[in-house]
Amino acid sequence: MSYQDLETVKPKILVAPLNWGLGHATRCIPIIEALMENNFEPVIASDGVALQILQKEFPELIFLELPSYQIEYAKNGAFFKWKLIKNSPKMMEAIYLERKMVKKWVKEYGLAGIISDNRLGIYSKKVPSVFITHQLNVLTGNTSWITSKLHQYIIKKYDECWVPDVAEIPNLTGKLGHLKNPHFKINYIGPLSRLNKKELPKKYDLMVILSGPEPQRSMLEMHLKEEIKRYVGDIVFVRGVIEAEQKSEQINQVTFYNFMTSGQLEQTFNESELVLCRSGYTTVMDLAKLGKKAFFIPTPGQFEQEYLAKKYKKDGLVPYAKQEKFVIENLYEVDLYKGLQNFKSELNWKNLFLLFDKKIK
Repeated sequence: MSYQDLETVKPKILVAPLNWGLGHATRCIPIIEALMENNFEPVIASDGVALQILQKEFPELIFLELPSYQIEYAKNGAFFKWKLIKNSPKMMEAIYLERKMVKKWVKEYGLAGIISDNRLGIYSKKVPSVFITHQLNVLTGNTSWITSKLHQYIIKKYDECWVPDVAEIPNLTGKLGHLKNPHFKINYIGPLSRLNKKELPKKYDLMVILSGPEPQRSMLEMHLKEEIKRYVGDIVFVRGVIEAEQKSEQINQVTFYNFMTSGQLEQTFNESELVLCRSGYTTVMDLAKLGKKAFFIPTPGQFEQEYLAKKYKKDGLVPYAKQEKFVIENLYEVDLYKGLQNFKSELNWKNLFLLFDKKIK
């Protein structure tokens, strides 16, 4: 390799989002784009639909497969926490395998840094490592104190923790993303969204967008397909099922898609009057960026989504209903709420990425 070739070699940064619905993967899209714009070469590592969606967005990049955490939802949301505890040995095994794989990849790919979005085994003592989370406190009901302490113990292993929110009040995460006395370096990088606001003519009265692990995604899809039969207006329904090919189908006033790319989602969000969706934090950041009015149906048993839905309703921003109680007439409540608004936060990616210019330890 010549001197000139050495000069053009881009530092490789491992970006590893958790495969839990699509949110962790899609909020990494602006980070991956920023890395490329700042002369880094992202190497993507994940599993399942998270890996698939990023392969569709960035087919030119290197992709590595990680072991699955095998996160499963209970059919009854009340048992979600106990299902997680039951599956924890499988999760711990996956984290152990992640650690071994990262050690190998640091050498094999000459990694200059690591960005983990909630993957607990993706870090290295050899290169600068970043943990991305909006949950400095992990809500699990009466066990929140211990899950929060455990999560914070893991975060301390990283050089920095990037929180996709603002530090001051008002903010989007509330107690999830803010600590009184943190014992590790927190960098509030502002809400992350791959979408941009555009002034487009209205095409749809309602946009339904689903995501999240099974079986709750399918259960909500079945419920909403029945409810929207009574809706008066044009609907676009994005099922959130990642498949090899995109499929669309028109049934009466409803246009169904199995999934959409970022560009298509941006267009459709901007063409829609109202959004009906989960209260997952990535969706929240997208809605805030676009200044869209919405109605939330939090995933049953997922304390984080339930907390956010209650917070936004209390703040007069977005109404919500429990999954089993939702009826289409609930959408009339939306006019009584302000909707989510974008936080103007100027992020200097170049300064943020200075961490990766440090010499390998």
